[in-house]
Amino acid sequence: MGRILAIDYGMKRTGLAVTDMLRITANPLLTIDTSGLLAWVVDYTRKEQVDTIVVGYPRQMNGQDSETVPAIRAMEQQLRARMPQIPVVEYDERFTSVLAHQAMIAGGMKKKDRQDKAVVDKLAACIILESYLESLQ
Repeated sequence: MGRILAIDYGMKRTGLAVTDMLRITANPLLTIDTSGLLAWVVDYTRKEQVDTIVVGYPRQMNGQDSETVPAIRAMEQQLRARMPQIPVVEYDERFTSVLAHQAMIAGGMKKKDRQDKAVVDKLAACIILESYLESLQ
């Protein structure tokens, strides 16, 4: 059994999270510049056994796609073309940034540290992954 990798795609930065090999826990991994995302994922999947890639799918409150969806769809197509053996799954990411901020506050993180958007992005990816794991049960 391999890991599940989660992607919280952003136009500038992308947050990443990953499960352990047993798929019990979701852990924030890192935040990278979106321009290097595809190369990073390809390299990571060569080093680590990844069975599924979960991509946060942003929707507005009315259920319509957000403005980043075309870029996400293009990225997903590139992932599928480069790694056809790994399924790419879209998962609703509404409220993940809000939940990430709440988790940081609950964890006692200082306000200055909570303003670091890179931290928010990788925590949002982790929340997407945790929610996806719960949906599998």
